[in-house]
Amino acid sequence: MKIYTRTGDKGTTSVIGARVSKDDARVEAYGTIDELNSLVGQAAAWLAERGAEGGEELLGQLLEIQQELFDCGSDLSYADPKPEQLKVEAAMTARLEEWIDRLEEGLPPLQRFILPGGSPLAAQLHVCRTVCRRAERRTVTMAASQACPEEVIRYLNRLSDYFFTAARHANSLLGAADVEYIRGANVFARRTRTE
Repeated sequence: MKIYTRTGDKGTTSVIGARVSKDDARVEAYGTIDELNSLVGQAAAWLAERGAEGGEELLGQLLEIQQELFDCGSDLSYADPKPEQLKVEAAMTARLEEWIDRLEEGLPPLQRFILPGGSPLAAQLHVCRTVCRRAERRTVTMAASQACPEEVIRYLNRLSDYFFTAARHANSLLGAADVEYIRGANVFARRTRTE
């Protein structure tokens, strides 16, 4: 099988059920998810190569997320998606919430906003978080004018929260402190007192 097809040489590509411009909102959405998947792979490879005591669970989660991101891209590749064709389910989003809750256990409470950094792995996971937010924005843009499976949007929304928590967890595993935004007030402590 040849990798190149030459069918996209004039700026179009195939989605399932249509031929569209390569800058179509659908292509932009699943292309950004593909970019995110590559970055998750980079984080997983870092963790697999260098290791961290207690990092096996995080590595397993990242590898599963890579599979699920491919599912997201698959669901978005249908020009006219039918429920029976879709792979992303509410249970996947619910499991992300369970993982977030588990990763948060033992972490110090948030006081200030967190900047990307602390350890290389945490910084990489923050890159995943920000690209995940972009993937979500691209998917929402697509959904405004084209058919879009709603569960993909929910999954991406929860996934960015996961990456934030996973970055803090990675710092904890590696003995690095979170990098706080020191020019701001203790916003989370204040919010807790007023709620």
